[in-house]
Amino acid sequence: MDFEGRALVTEVASSVYQIDTLLGGWHKVTAGYLVGTVEPLLIETGSQSSVPILLSALAQLNISSTDLAGVAVTHIHLDHAGGVGDVAVAFPKAKVYVHEKGARHLVDPERLIASASMVYGDLLDTLYGRMLPTQAERVVVLRDGDFLSVGGNEKVIAIDSPGHAKHHLGFFHEESGLLFSGDAVGVKLPDVGVLWPATPPPDFDLKLFIGSLEKFKSYHPKKLAFAHYGIVESPEETLSHSRDVITRWAEVALAAFRQDKSIDDALQIEFDEMLKNVPSEQRKRAETLSGVHSNAQGLHRWLSKEHDSQASEQRK
Repeated sequence: MDFEGRALVTEVASSVYQIDTLLGGWHKVTAGYLVGTVEPLLIETGSQSSVPILLSALAQLNISSTDLAGVAVTHIHLDHAGGVGDVAVAFPKAKVYVHEKGARHLVDPERLIASASMVYGDLLDTLYGRMLPTQAERVVVLRDGDFLSVGGNEKVIAIDSPGHAKHHLGFFHEESGLLFSGDAVGVKLPDVGVLWPATPPPDFDLKLFIGSLEKFKSYHPKKLAFAHYGIVESPEETLSHSRDVITRWAEVALAAFRQDKSIDDALQIEFDEMLKNVPSEQRKRAETLSGVHSNAQGLHRWLSKEHDSQASEQRK
């Protein structure tokens, strides 16, 4: 299938297909991945607004309503999991795999949607959509090291990877060496060409973020598969670079926090420098997907919790 002449499905490894889910009609911003042909597993659904595109792409791959064995989400943010309920309806035999700290929100997404509404505002309905509930008996919790068979001895391993969110999982496909990183490494849109962290509220934690990067390294992936967006050929270098950038952002945020200055303003300077050579249309996509305000909020919340924790320790 094409969207204005652009391919939606790309084979990125043997039995692994990348699907451009076209958030907002934008090419190469959000991706899902179909892994395996015997017991095919879909990693990431994208937003609810992307479901028609996703279903068309799966049809292109000859995945019928009874073929899909499972759906796995790296985490429950709506640009990754908003389409889960709709996909579960379309593929009634598929199990839905999620981190234990996110499972209840797929069954009853009311609180998740209310929280997303505060973050996204009008974009919730105009860009992302919402989320249909998934039947509880369809939802399967994954813990660190659990694995999913996608046919024969071919399997995908779940990697508990908090930092971006407490309910975040990475997935490692042993057969191809691909590691599906969700948002745990950051965002790198091909048309932007710059890697930056995603640090939204309420769960960002610097120590956990860096720990997850090191855990990913321990799997020695051959490539990274970003949800935002695509295949990254230099995994070790990218993981190290992500650590450098998030460390820099944390330093900038901490300096502003200690001086009671705006983290938004301080981070904007960093973001402007990173994107100084990026054309305006591509920059707009980057800022809509993971802009300064949301990231600054997450950093501020993390610093506030760290400050309160230190103050509590000093009082003991």
